[in-house]
Amino acid sequence: MNLTEEHLKRLADFAIEAATRAGNYVSETRPTNVEHKGAGGSLATEVVTEVDRASQNMILEILKPSFAAFDLGLLTEESPDDGSRLEKDYFWCIDPIDGTLPFIEGVPGYAVSIALISRAGVPMIGAMHDPVENTLYHAVRGGGAFKNGSTWQPDLSDTATRLNIFSDRSEAKGPRFKPAAAALEADLAGTGGAVMNAIWCLENPPACYFKFSKTGVGGGCFWDFAATACLYHELGAVATDVAGKPLELNRAESIYLSHCGVLYATHPALARRFLDSNKEPHEK
Repeated sequence: MNLTEEHLKRLADFAIEAATRAGNYVSETRPTNVEHKGAGGSLATEVVTEVDRASQNMILEILKPSFAAFDLGLLTEESPDDGSRLEKDYFWCIDPIDGTLPFIEGVPGYAVSIALISRAGVPMIGAMHDPVENTLYHAVRGGGAFKNGSTWQPDLSDTATRLNIFSDRSEAKGPRFKPAAAALEADLAGTGGAVMNAIWCLENPPACYFKFSKTGVGGGCFWDFAATACLYHELGAVATDVAGKPLELNRAESIYLSHCGVLYATHPALARRFLDSNKEPHEK
C-alpha cells in the first residue's frame, strides 16, 4: 500500500510511543544476565541481556495494531529475519537497545531505535530515545525533524571549528581510523553505539561518524542506521556509505553493512572532505 502523509503521522505516533516507553524502561533497569549471541564481528554486537529482550517485547506490543492495519513486515535485532522485509511494502526495523555494551557498563552511548523502512530501503520514519538524557528524537520523511516533540533544526553550518569524530570502539582501534582522523584534523570526541554516535554528531557540530567497509559480517545492521538516516535526511545532513552512495537498508543478501561502510556528516562539505581524503581501496 502507498502510505499517505496522514498514514505516516499515525505510524510515527506508534513509533514515538514505543521508543519512549521502552527508553523509560531501559533507563530504570539494570541488566542481571549478560549473554553472547555469537556472530557479529565485535564484542559490542555480540552481547545481549534480558533487558534487550524485554524492551523488544514492549515495543512489539505497542506496534502490534499497526502490522495488520498497514500490512507491515518486521526486522528486529533479537529475533530471526523472517523475510517479511522483502515481501511487504514497508517494515518496522527495531533495535531495542542500540549500544548494549555501554548499557551494561552503565555509561552513555545507548539508545532505543525504531524505524519504518520501505521495501526499496528508504527510511520513512525514525524514532530514537536516549535513556540517559531522557530525550526523544524523531523524524518523518518529508515531515521534518523533532526533539522532544518540538521542531528541531540545529545549526549544522560548516564552520572553522575543529571537527569532532564520534566512533564505535572497535572502529576507533582499527588501522584506518587514526590516519583518517589526522587527514581531517579531527578529534575523537566520544565512543558509543551507532545511534548515539550519529545523534552526538548533530548535537556537537561540525562532526562526523564513519565505519570503513570490511570483509565478513559486521559493520552494523539496518537497525543501527535506519532511524538516524531518516533524521539526517530531514536535517539536510549526510548519511551515506563511505563511497558517498545511498545506504542500502534492505539488501536481500545480508542485513549487515560491512560491504559498504557508513558515513554520517553534519554538512555536505564535511562529507566531501572525508570522501576526498579517505577513498576506499577499490575506488583508488
